[in-house]
Amino acid sequence: MQKPDGTWRFCFENPLITDAYMLILLRTLEYRNEKIIKQITDRIRSQQSPDGLWRVYSNEEPANLSATIQAYTALLYSRYYKSNDDKLQPAREFIIKNGGLKEADLITKVFLAMNGLYMWPDVPIDPAILFSLPLTAPINQYDISSYARGHFAPVLLMMDAKKKLTSKYTPDLSELYINGDESSQLEEWVNLFSLLNIRDYYSQLKKENLLSYIQSHIEPDGTLLSYSLTTIFMIYALLTNGYSRDSDVIQNAMNSLMKMFCETDETLHLQNSPSTTWDTSLILYTLLEAGVPVNHTSILRGSQFLLNQQHTKYGDWAVHNPNVLPGGWGFSIGNTIHPDIDDTQAALRTVAHFYQMNPSYQTSYERGLTWLLSMQNDDGGWAAFEKNTNRFIIGNLPIKYAKDALIDPSTPDLTGRTIEFLGRFHGLNYKHPSIKKAVNWLWQNQEQNGSWYGRWGVCYLYGTWAAITGLIASGIDPTHNRVQKAKNWLLSIQNDDGGWGESCESDEKRKYVALKESTPSQTAWALNALTVISDQPTFEMKRAAEWLLNHKKTNYPTGAGLPGAFYIRYHSYPYIWPLLGLVHFYKKFTS
Repeated sequence: MQKPDGTWRFCFENPLITDAYMLILLRTLEYRNEKIIKQITDRIRSQQSPDGLWRVYSNEEPANLSATIQAYTALLYSRYYKSNDDKLQPAREFIIKNGGLKEADLITKVFLAMNGLYMWPDVPIDPAILFSLPLTAPINQYDISSYARGHFAPVLLMMDAKKKLTSKYTPDLSELYINGDESSQLEEWVNLFSLLNIRDYYSQLKKENLLSYIQSHIEPDGTLLSYSLTTIFMIYALLTNGYSRDSDVIQNAMNSLMKMFCETDETLHLQNSPSTTWDTSLILYTLLEAGVPVNHTSILRGSQFLLNQQHTKYGDWAVHNPNVLPGGWGFSIGNTIHPDIDDTQAALRTVAHFYQMNPSYQTSYERGLTWLLSMQNDDGGWAAFEKNTNRFIIGNLPIKYAKDALIDPSTPDLTGRTIEFLGRFHGLNYKHPSIKKAVNWLWQNQEQNGSWYGRWGVCYLYGTWAAITGLIASGIDPTHNRVQKAKNWLLSIQNDDGGWGESCESDEKRKYVALKESTPSQTAWALNALTVISDQPTFEMKRAAEWLLNHKKTNYPTGAGLPGAFYIRYHSYPYIWPLLGLVHFYKKFTS
């Protein structure tokens, strides 16, 4: 399955939001390729549940209002469906019954406003000023997460003058305005920016600063921070601020978006961020763990790809961490300025095998390791993209999922996986100051039932696996009462078939919710955690291994992006995690 360039390429399958917004953009630009329009339309329709509504995971109840609004609006733009079409009636009725457009989530209302389908807010203070404040201000742009900044900047550029982009395809959604919400405000924006107390003269710089931010964060491939949603937002912002549709920046962005499609069942799905670097790193690590020789052609080709993907440019991460050279890795091939902790530790697992063999790999490893260690938060944990971006005032704003969308705090999954790498591959244990801080952070953030919450996977199984494997690799005794508490929790939720399965609902409710089926990824995570804890194979572990050997793939997402809104089906995961779990199990317990 490896490509000639050394990569493995799997579809990063996310909810329909990217498909809906891309279809709306293409219609708004009057894009002349009806085949592509139809394929995206078919993709959106294929995600419709039997009850005529849309969900972000299959067992979501009730259906997802924002996803249903996104799909309904996009299908009207397609012109293959009308509001009175039988196939859309359940969605129309559901939207109206649940309060209409004003009850959608923030990103949905924002995009509707960008298309002239919802009212921009009358915020007391122009939020665009946030991008003009100095670092010494009480709140500035670098106090919100990097991925939030990437979405905010284009939106704020349009919001200031209440700009919109319409076309002959723009539908009439007036029937979805309930109880006079035509004049309603985006309350979340008011909550966020009314806290700012800033002087008027900063407002003169706002447009220039927003444009400067966007221009400086466009990747060589033409995307904004290598995400399709931010790139779509950027196109809207630039087109409403004087850029021509034929300009290089718009054309490059559109060309890159077209390359982010993956084909699924003769339809087209727009990946928000193709996971090529992530998938390739994990697969190389898994193959090496499974005994593939380090000099095997596939390993050599893949490792050379990783070497070329290491970052050499400074990004926003350097604002809070200025005294270290670039050395991280990003998630997608086009990513050159937005590295993250998880991709970096994953890539280093392969690069470490070449440390003594090649000077270029030694340099790469040392740069990556230095960057990774330097990104540890002051609280002892690791976040996703930046350091010490965990402002209490922002994380506790009355905005849904503010802690997940607006800030980038330490998480158990990233902290656990990082110290697992540092322990297994670099020999650092809990006596090392950095590891000691991380271990203490994990203890402080363990749930009462013994589990840990995982931010970027579903969910408590993901966090518990990462934390346990990290703690054991750091030298923590497997008989430690906290470790045993986690083990007992894992055993208490094992399914009757021997596997494990957790619902995405856990992510929304912030407590474990069982899934009626077992999944390959989650079963492998649980088995891997039990393997590092145990000194001999148990009946429960043997049943899990047997399940993995005979498992069937599942369409259920086990990757997480934003609670209640964005979950990912990694098409690589059913290959990676079961193989890795089985390898570690049989390596430890067979001779």
